[in-house]
Amino acid sequence: MRTYSPKLKEIERQWHVIDANGRTLGEIATQTAVLLRGKHKAMFAPHIDTGDYVIVVNAAKVVVTGNKRKQKMYYRHSGYPGGLRAETFEDVMAKDPRRVVEHAVKGMLPKNSLGHAMYGKLRVYAGAEHPHRGQLVQKEGSGQ
Repeated sequence: MRTYSPKLKEIERQWHVIDANGRTLGEIATQTAVLLRGKHKAMFAPHIDTGDYVIVVNAAKVVVTGNKRKQKMYYRHSGYPGGLRAETFEDVMAKDPRRVVEHAVKGMLPKNSLGHAMYGKLRVYAGAEHPHRGQLVQKEGSGQ
């Protein structure tokens, strides 16, 4: 028996909506990463992008446990000496809550060109409204 490898023309991509209202950041990121990678499909192959499109709404209402709201730090570096910048979870949520979800999901995807393609199929919105109503066949709530 030969090993099955999915062909690009066989891949059918769907759109999934995940509501982040009141759910933990890790739970949202895990579910989103699984859908983006295509691990929920029987035809999953690690070397081919078989994943679906994912829309995350209500990113501003995502929850973190414990003291992470004040203690969790997000770092970025400009590349110049002394160019390290650090922000807390609260600061990032106040400026752009989409960045928190995007950062968590990006960390769960492969660190190569395949992961970049998967990340390109992610759309995150701070509120409940999104402009992708035409692509949706069915709307998903908190589960798959």
